[in-house]
Amino acid sequence: MKIMESAQNYLETIYMLQKKNGSVRSIDIAHELSYSKPSVSVAMKNFREAGYITVDESGEIKLTKKGEEIAVNMYERHTLIAKALMAIGVSEETAYKDSCKIEHDISDESFEKIKDFIDRNAK
Repeated sequence: MKIMESAQNYLETIYMLQKKNGSVRSIDIAHELSYSKPSVSVAMKNFREAGYITVDESGEIKLTKKGEEIAVNMYERHTLIAKALMAIGVSEETAYKDSCKIEHDISDESFEKIKDFIDRNAK
C-alpha cells in the first residue's frame, strides 16, 4: 500500500523514537517534528483507525506490524541513502537532510541498486 510522504515521516519518527527512548507519546512526536500537538493528535487518531499504531491508556504509542513494516522500510532508505551520499563526499548533515527528501521519491529499483552498490563497496 502506498501512503503519503507525511504519513511515512510520522511512522519513521515513531520507529526512531522507540529505538532511542523505548516509548513514544504524541508530545515526543510533536517535539521531534516541530508539529503542533493537535496536528499530531489528529494524525495518531487516523493511524490508529488505519491499523498502523496502537495507543494504550497511558498514551504510549506503538507501531503495529503493518506500521512497523513501513517505518523500517523508510528508515532503511533514509540511512542507506545518507550513507551513499557521504560515500561520494557529501557532508553528514547535508546527506541526512537530502536523504529525507530522496527516500520518498526514489524507485524501488534505484534504491535496490544503491543498496547493492553500498553492500559491495562497504569497508
